[in-house]
Amino acid sequence: MDSLPLWLLAVIFLGAAAVVWIAGIQLSKTTDVLDDRLHLGSALGGLIVLAVATNLPEIAITVSAALSGNLDVAVGNILGGIALQTVVLVVLDAAGKRGKGVNPLTYRAASLVLVLEAVTVVAVLSVVMAGSQLPSGLIFARLTPDVILIAALWIVGLFLVRRAGKHLPWHEDGLAPGATPHQAGHRRHKPQPPHSDRPTWKIVLIFTVSAVATLVAGVLLERAGDAAANQIGLSGVLFGATVLALATSLPEISTGLQAIKQGDDNLAISDIFGGNAFLPVLFLVATVISGKAVLPEANASDIYLTALAALLTLVYIVGIVFRSTKRVAGMGIDSLIVLILYIVGIAGLFAIAN
Repeated sequence: MDSLPLWLLAVIFLGAAAVVWIAGIQLSKTTDVLDDRLHLGSALGGLIVLAVATNLPEIAITVSAALSGNLDVAVGNILGGIALQTVVLVVLDAAGKRGKGVNPLTYRAASLVLVLEAVTVVAVLSVVMAGSQLPSGLIFARLTPDVILIAALWIVGLFLVRRAGKHLPWHEDGLAPGATPHQAGHRRHKPQPPHSDRPTWKIVLIFTVSAVATLVAGVLLERAGDAAANQIGLSGVLFGATVLALATSLPEISTGLQAIKQGDDNLAISDIFGGNAFLPVLFLVATVISGKAVLPEANASDIYLTALAALLTLVYIVGIVFRSTKRVAGMGIDSLIVLILYIVGIAGLFAIAN
């Protein structure tokens, strides 16, 4: 695609982003129905399926970038995607529910299960930063210790979240007074139209077609975006952390707004934290495909993005614990702080890249 004009690359990129948005909505709706009919939410497999379905664009981009040798795009998209998907909570907080007397998102959705999910994200990101300091030759059977530990932490986090969702030895099982009731592992309280009245095989077909469309669109996003970034002189890490990360976050925005509209405030936060904990697992995929130790080759910008993502997550942990009812500019205090930190952080990223 490097030979295509910039305007055509922009059209391809925007078209692929639109496909990701539409297919992401269909993935969400069909997963809701399958979750209810197959009882995936009551098993560990449900959380795994949901995490994979939500992050299909990132999976497609990581595989495509690893196959083409553009590891900087893969790393930048994953780490930048975590930071940007955390900022999605700012959008959901400000645009999800408005009006007099409406409390911020972290007040309505506060629970210890969400805190545990956020702690899992910070733990995984800590291993990412530590793994970047390992020697690049520390690889065996196309695997490195850091990516194995990341995958192990993600699995342990899933088990802990599932266990916490059943019972916690705290008042009201760790659910804050006045918070939205929520059962861990379930995306919705009930299946949503228009797929709830269709036979299971048709739902599976719609899910499969949407997944394939998302994968293809994800590859087009990476290829067209990378070519456009080269033509305008934008580095791979800046492109992956900003434009590409925003495009692949479209499904989270649409499903998050839908969840808040349906009164499932916990889901809006849980899906973001769950997806952010899963994204670094894709480093294992990139390592296996490329045969190279990915994290030791991470540059200063990558580590910077990792630290930024961890900081933004910690702000929301504090917000969930303190549950402030104050809103500024239509959002909670924690969301405002996250937005300011992200803007300052991206400015710092440009300074590093230049």
